Order: sequence, then C-alpha cells, then structure tokens
Amino acid sequence: MTALAPPTTAPSTPNAPAHAAATAATAARPAVPPDFQIRPLDAPLGAEVLGLDLEQPLGAEHFDQLHRAHLEHHVLVFRDQRISPAAHIAFSRRWGRLEIHVLRNFQLPGHPEILQISTLRDEEGQPLGLGDAGAFWHSDLSYKERPSLGSLLHAQELPTEGGDTLFANQHLAYEHLPQALKQAIEGRRAEHSYLARYEELRARNPWRPALTDAQRAEVKPAVHPVVRVHPETGRRALFVSEHFTTRILGLPEDESQDLLKQLFDHSTRPRWVYRHRWQPHDLVFWDNRSLLHLATGCPPGQRRHLYRTTVEGDAVLG
Repeated sequence: MTALAPPTTAPSTPNAPAHAAATAATAARPAVPPDFQIRPLDAPLGAEVLGLDLEQPLGAEHFDQLHRAHLEHHVLVFRDQRISPAAHIAFSRRWGRLEIHVLRNFQLPGHPEILQISTLRDEEGQPLGLGDAGAFWHSDLSYKERPSLGSLLHAQELPTEGGDTLFANQHLAYEHLPQALKQAIEGRRAEHSYLARYEELRARNPWRPALTDAQRAEVKPAVHPVVRVHPETGRRALFVSEHFTTRILGLPEDESQDLLKQLFDHSTRPRWVYRHRWQPHDLVFWDNRSLLHLATGCPPGQRRHLYRTTVEGDAVLG
C-alpha cells in the first residue's frame, strides 16, 4: 500500500493561532491520574481511595469525585501515598485555609502547616512531636470559633503493635439518640476548651509543654450548638466530646455533667465506630464536622511518626 504523502501546504493563517493555543492549553492542563477507585469500607463510615498518587496534580473532575466521596463517607483512606510534605500541604490546601497548631515546637521544620504526631525524640532526647495526641475522643479544634473542616494525617513510620485510630459517626449517633435525650439538648449550646484536660495530659506526659500566656490567649474557650448542622450536606450531628466540651450552658453544673456523660457514652458506641488499622504510607482525611476520633495508643518504646495538616472550617451552624 502506498503511504499517504504529508500535506504540502501549511495550515491557513486563521487556524494556526488556534492550534497553538490548544497545544498550550493541553501542556498546561494537570496530569490526569490513572483511573482510581473509591471503595466503601465495611464499616459505619469510610472509604478507601486506590490508584491515586497525590504527588501528581489533581484535575477538577477528580477533585470533585473526592469531594463528593468525603461528604458521603466522612473518612477517606488514601493508600500508599509516598508523597513529600510539600505535596501533602498542597493537597490539603485544595480543601481550604490551613491552621497552624498552637504547639509550634512540634511543627515540621520548614513546614509550619504540618504538626508532627510522634513518639520519636531528637538527638538531645526532646520529643519530635505530640506523642499523646488524640488520647480522648474529640473533634479537632472544636475549641475555636471556626472549628476544623477536616484533618489529613500521613503515616511516616508505624509501630509494630497498636497505633490504631477510631472514628465515630456523629450523624448516626444523633439520629439514634433516645427521644428524651434529643429533647433535652434541643437548642442547647456547650463550651469547648483546649485547656479542659491539658494539665491532666501534661501529668501523664511531661514532654507536653506548659503553655505561655500568649498561647493560652490563642485558645480561649468557644461556645457551639450541642447539635450542629453540616454546612454542606445539612445533616445534623452531635458536637460534644470528652476531650474539649466542659459544660452545657444554662444548666446547673450537676445536670450539665450528667447530660454530657450520657452524650459521651452514646456518641462512641461500637455500632457507629470504624477502627482504622494503619498501613504503610496511608494518608487519612476525615471530616471533623461529622466525626469524633480517638488514638488508641501503642506500647512504650514503639516508634510512631505521622504528619498532620488541619483545614479551617466555618462557624458552627445549629
């Protein structure tokens, strides 16, 4: 068969700029990742994301898929993410403005957006990170006027034993509240304080630093509805935790504490909890507007090192 000869004339002048513009647009377009899967977990919440490399640029279509999945499942587990701190930060910023944690001595050097969660110590024996983070059930930064939208935790080094993280679905917890409890908290507001159990944690872990006056001023208590409305889905969820919630406003102290205890016990029942067993290089992104979480801890001497970014949220709707 005779091969076709190449065209002997150049493209007409009107088409040449259009072709050049299209070529430039193609070159500027983010690399499209290979097809990836979002697979729901066999749990009351959560999905794992397979086949996606977050070191690579993520186009709007794929980001929209992740956004919808995050709202539906509340926790996304990105497997095998061998990414740099810069990529971790860049992906986190796609979701919103990033918070800088009040314990700045545990920042990753050169990357203040990353809080180190770590049992490791430097050459002088000082802790690299917050080794006892998540010791009580909580929603990150609920003690702020604008609590966190979500947190992204990336595994750097995992223990050989322990180290799981639990997540409790607070939409399900609210929906299954006994009617008497629902009525008791209707329209109620509660105080959240970073300092609520800080000294208790310092007594357990002397490496946790004393706070300066400036740091204390940075974490003044905030008041939020006991039942919050998710700003994107409109679903209602319990919004109290044993770590940060100190009292329910407008009630005598004994009644407030009794009601909070009932809510704490109910909110973390096993039927709405997912236990995440970490795999190497997992990056876990959870919705603080929908969940509580708890670090189960690991035995002394085990090495556990993770990087966390935290996305700022909105004022809590009731």
